[in-house]
Amino acid sequence: MTGNRVQALLDEVRDHRTDHFAIVSRVREIVLRSGAAISEEVKYGGILFSARAPFCGVFSYAGHVTLEFSEGAALPDRHGVLLGQGKLRRHIKLLTVSDIDDRHVADYVALARQAADA
Repeated sequence: MTGNRVQALLDEVRDHRTDHFAIVSRVREIVLRSGAAISEEVKYGGILFSARAPFCGVFSYAGHVTLEFSEGAALPDRHGVLLGQGKLRRHIKLLTVSDIDDRHVADYVALARQAADA
């Protein structure tokens, strides 16, 4: 059932925000390859990823895509790309597919995944 909801959300993004679909798909691929036993579910209007605990989610908004980290405030921000001022969450705003590499998404996903497994 969860897989069907994820696919339905991906289909909606593809059908209504083609430019976002490429970003969401690539981020999802990076997250799912970040380690074993990652689950995904549709929650809060995006795809939430969990290992031992939820650690990130990808969300398509009208003008951009965000990769949000549940415990992002605790992550080292080596590249200075984390946005947000809340007590816990931080996010990376993505406008193009090239932003994924330019903003070191894979590095931050790995850090968030390691923290979720600790």
